[in-house]
Amino acid sequence: MHEGVPAYLAQLLVQQYGEEIAERIAAGYEAQRAVTLRANPLKADRQEARLALEAQGIEVSPVSWYDDAMIVHGAREDAITALEIYERGGVYLQSLSSMIPPVLLGAKPGENVLDMAAAPGGKTTQIAALTGNRAMITACEMNKIRADRLRYNVQRQGASRVTVMNVDSRSLDDLFSFDRILLDAPCSGSGTVQLGNPRSKGQFNKANLDKTTKMQETLLLKALRLLRPGCEMIYSTCSVLAQENENIVTKVLKKGNAEVVPLDLTGFESVPQLPVTIPGTLCVCPDELYEGFFVAKIRRKK
Repeated sequence: MHEGVPAYLAQLLVQQYGEEIAERIAAGYEAQRAVTLRANPLKADRQEARLALEAQGIEVSPVSWYDDAMIVHGAREDAITALEIYERGGVYLQSLSSMIPPVLLGAKPGENVLDMAAAPGGKTTQIAALTGNRAMITACEMNKIRADRLRYNVQRQGASRVTVMNVDSRSLDDLFSFDRILLDAPCSGSGTVQLGNPRSKGQFNKANLDKTTKMQETLLLKALRLLRPGCEMIYSTCSVLAQENENIVTKVLKKGNAEVVPLDLTGFESVPQLPVTIPGTLCVCPDELYEGFFVAKIRRKK
């Protein structure tokens, strides 16, 4: 495996996937990931966004599973952030993988939605856009600086029915009740490693992983207490490690009155996938377009 992959992470990948797939993941870590974004229909529809980009000589291509998503060709992030349409919130820079959980959440107008770990706001504002600002969204962030950044993005994106709470979602009163919940849980970031990028940092050791998985378990158990019976939630991480993904889901389902709902992945055939141990869940393999990501849909039984 590539010598730049942290030793403990490399060991876990080989143990879980075997040498061949672990090498495929490592190749994804080496790739320079494309710039991707989504049009924000609360400020600019996809046609307006495309024309604004093309007017500046920036070529984009579509994404099969999400009409508002675009892959940028021949330009990096600074070329996008310099544009007027970006400044007014008409487009939002976001990785393709992180767009998947809100799409699969399937929130509908009129529903009460909770985003449990919301900053910096990409998924929160995406849910607002997908529901046409007609869902009532509560977005939690425990860190004050990150919560302020979340508020800023919510305002700029025109997500007018989002309530930002500077609070640890684990401390929410169980009297709260939601129709949909997105728990994009804090994780090791094992899916987002970019070799050669000094901003891509990870502390991959057993102590940190044990701490993270304990937090994930607590968050998911809390989510199921806040979810209305018969309703569905998404549990996701930017990790490719089973310890943070299937193992957490399996452990919590044994404690909670809940079940996995198989994801409808129609249109997602082009997304590079890794093997999973829970049928109907998704684990994205990192490559030049995608970060590693895990997604599971869970229903609280009635």
